Amino acid sequence: MATSAAALVAVGAAMAVPATASPATATQEAKPTVVLVHGAFADSSGWKGVIARLTHDGYPVRTVSNPLRGLPTDTAAAKDVLRSIHGPIVLVGHSYGGAVITNAAAGNPNVKALVYLAALAPDAGEKAYGPSDVPIEHPLPPLSVDEVPTVAADGTVSDDLYLPQDEFRERFAPDVDPATAAAMAATQRPLDKGANSSLSTAAAWRTIPSWYLVTKDDQIGSPELERFFAKRAHSHTEEIDSSHAVMVSHPGAVTHMIEEADYGTR
Repeated sequence: MATSAAALVAVGAAMAVPATASPATATQEAKPTVVLVHGAFADSSGWKGVIARLTHDGYPVRTVSNPLRGLPTDTAAAKDVLRSIHGPIVLVGHSYGGAVITNAAAGNPNVKALVYLAALAPDAGEKAYGPSDVPIEHPLPPLSVDEVPTVAADGTVSDDLYLPQDEFRERFAPDVDPATAAAMAATQRPLDKGANSSLSTAAAWRTIPSWYLVTKDDQIGSPELERFFAKRAHSHTEEIDSSHAVMVSHPGAVTHMIEEADYGTR
């Protein structure tokens, strides 16, 4: 009987090894899906450097091809992507994309963290660009845009806004190499003229932890306004010497903040 008992103990110990190891394995496999939402005058190709770093670190990544037509349409497009994902999500928005994630994440229990990159973060009832009475001590020069008339499938008439290609690098991406900036200018996606004034119907940052990266050398969005959004949302905030195109010029810093958001909400 002693021999049998010893054998049973040995078998039990052997069987216990996988049970002990599995939680660690499960933790390693439980990384959230990172969903990236671009803003105006950009497209999903701008996330290339961030995607490479995140996938290297084991994160599943998805992007949203933001229509840039206004918050109702753009929020619906983001929600379609979010619904297709099982498990936790870190939702990232750049520039106008911040207003989109602010609305798209509301009421979605899978979104564990929001990451704002030089982004708009309106409250419910505000326009996409936020409140109009935020004091800005150092206003930026007016942004020149090319307006192209459009007619939607339902006959709605509007205008698409583009950054002039000869001014694109100076305003949007001065810290990006000229060849890359030229390609960004040529492939930019336009913003519908009314998109920035469309109304936000939710403020996901009120219930979901958020992180905010302020771009101190921004020539598109005011760093002071970015600080306002970050403070109001009680975001974990960092600042970086970067242009508006921070995901292109500083993909490592962007990736680091996204991963901070993951670990900060585990």
